[in-house]
Amino acid sequence: MTTPRDLMFVALDPASGRPPGQGELSLGLAGAELIDLVDAGAAELDGDHIVPAGVDAPDDALLRAAASVLVREEPYESVDDWLWRRGRDLFSAYQAALEEEGLLTRQRGRRLPFRAGSEPTLVDSPERRRAVGRLTAEEPVLTALVAAVLIHDESADGSDGSDGFGGSDGSAESVDLPDGVEAVLAALGDAELELAAVRQRRDVEQAAFDNIWRGV
Repeated sequence: MTTPRDLMFVALDPASGRPPGQGELSLGLAGAELIDLVDAGAAELDGDHIVPAGVDAPDDALLRAAASVLVREEPYESVDDWLWRRGRDLFSAYQAALEEEGLLTRQRGRRLPFRAGSEPTLVDSPERRRAVGRLTAEEPVLTALVAAVLIHDESADGSDGSDGFGGSDGSAESVDLPDGVEAVLAALGDAELELAAVRQRRDVEQAAFDNIWRGV
């Protein structure tokens, strides 16, 4: 199992409460992939830039795909640019992989947390239980990733969307993490805030447009 897969399991688990949006989770998955690639020695961080290394990616199809699209010429890609480029529609790629492996199914006729298609539902599996156990034990990296994708996904009633496992309050400052992980998490936090700001501007513009038509 990999960190992005564990993040998918935790985010889609009913016990996590309100799931994050596809955009938030896609950015988080890109960050989780980069953390795993650095941990495996397939990439290194030089400041805020990603430098490909000589070690092969872990034996996971999606992580291998991630490693294959690393920018291999100077100037190397920044972590922020990686999150937005690799994160584009990444949720859909992981969802398709889990469905193909029989770890995720779709049920119709229920509330649709991702507002498109039928609801993705996790199958009870050792992989799912392992991911939830990792978060319940407050494993630092996964806990910080979950906080990053949930804490910026504010619901309509103003709640912070924090997880229901009781494992994190959205803060990882008291935990010592490797410098590379800290750099990825910092960039991820900024990207999630930027996504939230873009959505807020879009909603304001749409509301203004609707008001114009109401007055016509």
